[in-house]
Amino acid sequence: MITDGSGIPLAMGLGGGNRNDILQLIPLIDAIPPVRGKRGRPRRRPAVIYADRAYDHEIYRRQVRRRRIEPIFARRGTGHGSGLGTHRWVVEQTLALLHHFRRLRIRWEIRDDIHEAFMILAAAIICWRRLQH
Repeated sequence: MITDGSGIPLAMGLGGGNRNDILQLIPLIDAIPPVRGKRGRPRRRPAVIYADRAYDHEIYRRQVRRRRIEPIFARRGTGHGSGLGTHRWVVEQTLALLHHFRRLRIRWEIRDDIHEAFMILAAAIICWRRLQH
């Protein structure tokens, strides 16, 4: 899941539980829709992406930079307390909000398209609640 700085989901993906998360990074970046903001052409991609140690591979850093996004990934082998947690907790909070929906906490649906539809509906509700405040 990719969220903006306030926790509004921008892109979500559904993958197998036994697959590595890094394989979903580039498809999620490509799935981000244009976001309206200031006047002019809408920004298609974020300026910066924060991620944890699981995404610390030079191959993926280069792929993210090719899309004109600055990757700020926690380095492997360094101690905790790099300061990225202050930015990444927003994503963890949005994931926790998704788990408030009982239907998404445990996957009961056999078909993945139904489960993905419930995820999209939950993300829309989260967006609506965030924008309401």
